[in-house]
Amino acid sequence: MDCGPILYIATRLWDCTAKRLVYIRELQENLNSLKILTEELSDLRKDVMVRVEHEEQLKQSRRTHEVGGWLRAVQLMQAQVEDILQKGDQEIQKKCHGTCCPKNCRSSYRLGKIVTKKIEAVTELKGKGHFNVVAHRLPCPPVDERPMGKTVGLDLMFDKVRKCLEDEQVRSIGLYGLGGVGKTTLLKKINNEYFVRRNDFDVVIWIVVSKPVSIEKIQDVILKKLGTPDEKWERSNKEEKAAEIFKLLKAKKFAILLDDMWERLDLLDMGIPHLNDQTKSKVVLTTRSERVCNDMEVDKRLKVECLTPDEAFSLFCDKVGDLVNSHPDIRRLAKIVVEECRGLPLAIVVIGRSMASRKMPRDWEQAIQLLKSYPAEFSGMGDQVFPILKFSFDNLDNDTIKSCFLYCSLFPEDHNIRNQDLIDLWIGEGFLDKFGDLNEARNQGEEIIRSLILACLLEGDVSKNKCKMHDVIRDMALWLSCDYGKEKHKILVLEDVKPIQAHETVKWKGAQRIALWGSYINAGFSVSPCFLNLQTLILRDSMMRSLPTGFFQDMPVIRVLDLEGNRRLHELPLETCRLETLEYLNLRWTSIEKIPIELKNLTKLRCLILDYTYGLDVIAPNVICCLLNLQMFSMILDNIGIKEYEEGFMVSMLQELECLQYLSEMSISLPTLPAVQKFLTSQKLQKCIQNLHLRSCQGLKEMELPLSTLQRMRSLAFQNCEHLERVKIKMGNGEKHGFSRGGLISNSNFLNLFCVNITGCLFLDLTWLIYAPSLELLMVSGSDKMEEIIGSTDEGGDSEIEQQSLTIFSRLNMQWLEDLPNLKSICRRALPFPSLKEINVLRCPNLRKLPLNSNNATNTLEKIQGESSWWGELEWEDDNLKSTFTPYFKKRC
Repeated sequence: MDCGPILYIATRLWDCTAKRLVYIRELQENLNSLKILTEELSDLRKDVMVRVEHEEQLKQSRRTHEVGGWLRAVQLMQAQVEDILQKGDQEIQKKCHGTCCPKNCRSSYRLGKIVTKKIEAVTELKGKGHFNVVAHRLPCPPVDERPMGKTVGLDLMFDKVRKCLEDEQVRSIGLYGLGGVGKTTLLKKINNEYFVRRNDFDVVIWIVVSKPVSIEKIQDVILKKLGTPDEKWERSNKEEKAAEIFKLLKAKKFAILLDDMWERLDLLDMGIPHLNDQTKSKVVLTTRSERVCNDMEVDKRLKVECLTPDEAFSLFCDKVGDLVNSHPDIRRLAKIVVEECRGLPLAIVVIGRSMASRKMPRDWEQAIQLLKSYPAEFSGMGDQVFPILKFSFDNLDNDTIKSCFLYCSLFPEDHNIRNQDLIDLWIGEGFLDKFGDLNEARNQGEEIIRSLILACLLEGDVSKNKCKMHDVIRDMALWLSCDYGKEKHKILVLEDVKPIQAHETVKWKGAQRIALWGSYINAGFSVSPCFLNLQTLILRDSMMRSLPTGFFQDMPVIRVLDLEGNRRLHELPLETCRLETLEYLNLRWTSIEKIPIELKNLTKLRCLILDYTYGLDVIAPNVICCLLNLQMFSMILDNIGIKEYEEGFMVSMLQELECLQYLSEMSISLPTLPAVQKFLTSQKLQKCIQNLHLRSCQGLKEMELPLSTLQRMRSLAFQNCEHLERVKIKMGNGEKHGFSRGGLISNSNFLNLFCVNITGCLFLDLTWLIYAPSLELLMVSGSDKMEEIIGSTDEGGDSEIEQQSLTIFSRLNMQWLEDLPNLKSICRRALPFPSLKEINVLRCPNLRKLPLNSNNATNTLEKIQGESSWWGELEWEDDNLKSTFTPYFKKRC
């Protein structure tokens, strides 16, 4: 009998049965293995999750689909294994008592089989959990919204910027203004409320530039925003980064927002493509300096102004809260506090937070007193406001400009400072000594004022010859001048304190500079104050009649003494004539009656100003000639009062001035024909003249102006010279009334002459003004015979004037014509007037036509003033021209 088939079948049955028995026999061991493997899988999942969360949270990435699927599979597997292990525990507990045999072999078999398969599945899943990359970087949103609180007073400026951004001709915008005015807040508002909502830019990149500038850090910000992987550029140099940025941006419509710029940046050098018509990309920057806007060649410059009083009060109330309405006095006092901030948001916010804790009106009154007297000691000012504003000061180019800026704080709050006064004082202080020539020093002074205005540390327009300092900036300047507030009496500025008693001056003994405005010192001092460190003393605009005896006794290092505006001061204390270190003496607008002989002791005096000293009767002989270091002399008088004029005093004084070696700048009124003749024979005096006023010169019929020697002349006045008929221009090669023979305006001009004032003369015309291409202000009045302002030349006729029409009055800002009954013409043809702002015409009945056409003046013109009857009778080329200029007309009685 063949047993082979039976044996085969038996073997297969055994194998099958043995295999199934293994599931049952090794169930306990497999359950343990499954538990261990699952714990290892769980640990691996945790490691992967740590990597994923790091990438997602810190690197703005998203987990890969593979990783996400694996994590979900692990989570599901953990749940399944937990269920299996629970069933396994139950199955083990069901074994027969005292044996290893399960009560239900079928059930144990099935469970064992599941456990074995699950071990394989866990092992496989664990093997898949080793990832090189767990997340991919997310594409950046086009615009990142910036955190920003409630804004006050920015809506109007935001609307201006929005219109510029929507103007396709405007590619770049510069927002400038003083520190703390809200430029960054405005830029955030533009980012959030314009770019986020508009959403038609491919990318908007916000960059904080600040100082010191790091081009590569800026490039890193751009590359990160553009989603470039770190490993691709983190080891690249500046040029390689620029190439990558350029490649990524050149086809995009982008906007670059540059905050807190202090100097010019070459955008192309950083990789930012040139703004062109194809992409319509934009650049918006903020800066404290208008000069940065100029250097960046922005298409549109917008100054961010301080808040209006209502806006400032609203912001202040927002910081103080309901406390403002808790008491009527507190609301009244709150307005005083806000006024001290002059609309500067930074100061309003800091002071508002501080005032929020003051519950009683008395607390507010004390705070206001501190804020007015020692603002640096007010909570938040010295440690929050001033350090922020100081960045602008630190960024000034050199120590000279810094000294000039700090000096402006000697003027009172909200004071309009005449540029010439300020520059005179700077010269007196020696700030501009490195410029040996006073004319050059004066030009540099104007440039310093211009730079301070551009830096938003001064307010004003250089062309208007006035500037002012924001009150909070002024407080910061005083804080700096007093060594960050540590020496509060080093610089003293008082306004409207009357009278100042002797005991109050004790604390001044360490002062270096004292400025008293509208304040006077009690003349009955019983003791002589001691000012051993005093370099500058400004006593202006008071009603004092005299100064205390002994007041000037102990001032061993004083350099500047300014007594301007003390109109009741009749006598110069002799003590001042013993101030051997004095270099600057200003007696303008006083009633000083006599310049004593003792003044000649001031041998170091460089600047002497006697303008408008109405009471001046005597200047002692041989005083002026003893002031051997005198560089600047000024004596402009409206009403000549010096008695010695009849005896040739003015001629003698001109002779004394002529012999001064270092004299380089002179302003003077000449009241007599001999004085004029003496002036015209002295090239030395002609080269020094800055302001020349001829008043009531009886017998003067013709005035000769030599072009070659009057190059520094800034203003010229002929007043009540009743016989003066003609001005003759003396050229280098001859003389004539009109143009040079070549017909071209050359360097032989009054290049610095900006003001001409003519009253009560016999001129028929003022055609000689063609030699004043820099003229800004022209005033003509009370000249009955005047028929034309610009007529024809004696020899060349109208053709030569026509050739030069582009330069005639090209810088004229204001023209004032009054009481000219025979005036028929300003000029026989229309002039461009590219700078003209104001025309004033009063009682000129025969002036029937203005030299205007549709192409001139409308970009700058602000107003035309005159009588309604005169305006109604003016002749125009056509009705359109009249319609163009009618909106500028303002009635004047």
